[in-house]
Amino acid sequence: MPTQKDKGTAIAAAAVRPGRLQPPPVTLLEKYKGQEFQPIYSTVVTVSGGEAEHGRASGVARSDDGNLDAQLRLPAALGGDGGGTNPEQLFAAAYAACFHGALNLLAAKKRIPVHDATVQVSVAFGRDPVDGLFMLTAGVRIHLPDVEKSVAEELVRSTERFCPYAKMTRDGITSVVALTA
Repeated sequence: MPTQKDKGTAIAAAAVRPGRLQPPPVTLLEKYKGQEFQPIYSTVVTVSGGEAEHGRASGVARSDDGNLDAQLRLPAALGGDGGGTNPEQLFAAAYAACFHGALNLLAAKKRIPVHDATVQVSVAFGRDPVDGLFMLTAGVRIHLPDVEKSVAEELVRSTERFCPYAKMTRDGITSVVALTA
């Protein structure tokens, strides 16, 4: 009998096919029945401070596999010169990509064609009226051309319950902050 780890390995192997890019398998929709969080993929991104010694103003974000190497810059709206990406753009891109992928996975399972679907995420950095400090807000807009409105609405609501980023923004995330030596 295959273990959950074996299933995770099989899912990863099925997603890596030489040649043409493929969506992930619909088997990712199978329910997990374990007692604890089971990681399927993890990554590490390190941000250094750069010239201004400030990650937001002049930082560099690099992933452990080298696939992400982004110059971070303070946007003009926050007093910077721009000229690079910022944390809000990276978060919006990640949220939109995840929601789009989840939407397509659920649509494939239900055999609903969602050609040319787009997901637009707007992220705003601003002042928190509760504590006077800062907070983020996000808005998600989905365009599903050629999908009947009632079907599209049901698909979007299902995706909102399924997408890890939507769950995180709604319910919070487990986050452990620790100082390292």
